[in-house]
Amino acid sequence: MADLASTAVPVQYYPLLVEPPAYRPRRWLPILLLAATALSTMAIGARLEYNFGLGLPAYRTDTDIFPFLWIWRHPALLVLGVPFAAALLGILLAHELGHYLACRYYRLDATWPHFIPAPTLIGTLGAFIAIRSPFRNRREVFDVGVAGPLAGFVVAVPVLLLGLARSPVQLGHPAGALEFGWPPLLAWILHAAKPGAAPAALVLSPLARAAWVGLLATMLNLIPSGQLDGGHLLYAFFPRLHRWVSWVMAALMLYMGWRFWTGWYLWAALLASMRARHPYVPPGAPLGAVRVVLAVVALLILAATFIATPFILA
Repeated sequence: MADLASTAVPVQYYPLLVEPPAYRPRRWLPILLLAATALSTMAIGARLEYNFGLGLPAYRTDTDIFPFLWIWRHPALLVLGVPFAAALLGILLAHELGHYLACRYYRLDATWPHFIPAPTLIGTLGAFIAIRSPFRNRREVFDVGVAGPLAGFVVAVPVLLLGLARSPVQLGHPAGALEFGWPPLLAWILHAAKPGAAPAALVLSPLARAAWVGLLATMLNLIPSGQLDGGHLLYAFFPRLHRWVSWVMAALMLYMGWRFWTGWYLWAALLASMRARHPYVPPGAPLGAVRVVLAVVALLILAATFIATPFILA
């Protein structure tokens, strides 16, 4: 009798015949995190709106960057931060709901969006969902990966237009003020809305800054590396190239950290920590022409929102 252990048998993949047990998300934790993030972003937004109304730089002093003690002493001013917080959380929520709803469509277990409150320049470190089911084919990988950036971008652009309508043009920014870098999309919109105005002369309103953060988050997530959204898209189309491109992107982040902005070193470390890996997913049915178009759209969004130097000291 032949030794079955030594017999080469091709691996076959079949769809799941039994649905995995439904994941029941814990509701109290994401709600608590959302409430905490709403407060932290409202505190930042209140200081931004306060400075904006007085014609002061958005970020210049320690109170501007960390206004939590200031808002503790002046709690009535917290309401000033509602527009900034609502816009920012709305963009981030749209991004995560894009992933979540795509997971629900494919009956993949996923957590509710979890926001991360933090004492940063925007009051948060973003949001995430955890997908608890394995992908069954690369169509699912692509659709779940692309849904988040597209949803966030669709919400961020109208917010940006509203914010730019309230953003005045002035001759220059005070020395020592921390300003945001300009992605190509922002420059194109400014050129169309306010011809002749230099990007450096525009004072972004708090609403425009919230949209800027949303565009930055979209750009970072679309980097084709590891298990970022862009990494999922890359793997769905070119699984054999995924590992090599991921390491190339990590090396590119190191170069950009030396050349443009030191924060890219953190992203290089993040990409390296993923070890350029992506869990194996069976090919399944061909991705089709529509997904090719969506991949091109995602690539164009990455190019339009890319910022080599996100933060600039004027």
